[in-house]
Amino acid sequence: MTDEFKTIADISEGYYTEKRSKFLAFAHPVRTVDEVKELIAQYRKRYYDARHVCYAYMLGAERTEFRANDDGEPSSTAGKPILGQINSHELTDILIVVVRYYGGVNLGTSGLIVAYREAAADAIAHATVETRQVEELVRYSFAYPQMNDVMRIVKDMNPRIVSQTYDNTCEIVLSIRKGEADQLRQRLGKLL
Repeated sequence: MTDEFKTIADISEGYYTEKRSKFLAFAHPVRTVDEVKELIAQYRKRYYDARHVCYAYMLGAERTEFRANDDGEPSSTAGKPILGQINSHELTDILIVVVRYYGGVNLGTSGLIVAYREAAADAIAHATVETRQVEELVRYSFAYPQMNDVMRIVKDMNPRIVSQTYDNTCEIVLSIRKGEADQLRQRLGKLL
């Protein structure tokens, strides 16, 4: 497994129109299913007059938690094409919502698939894609006289300091790229 993943930096929008039907696409960076549910509820409320509010999301660096929803469109004509765009761009921690305003002309299943796919692709095209690292927390307790040795390792390996307490027993919590976590633990372990 790699210790990197791709996601989007900010909210982006896309648009597609076909036979007077309008497809408004919104891509959001998300971390949790609760966040996804809250955003979908906001879109359903904001676009209450739209015919359909379809979506797909992917969560986690392993890209194992995902869902696609057609919201009343024929089966697999909306959510799956949106999810397909997320997969083809290898993104995660992302929600794409596509709001459809019906234009009075039926598009057929192939027309719907193209419309939802293109709207989602446009939202991704307008997004800033970032590569982020999967981090792991390393917690280490030590005696105060070891402070200089610990800080030398911290300076050398450059993990992010999450928290630190200095008392009779000192503790430091570090966040480091997952691939380097074992090396950090070993180097700190050698100080004992």
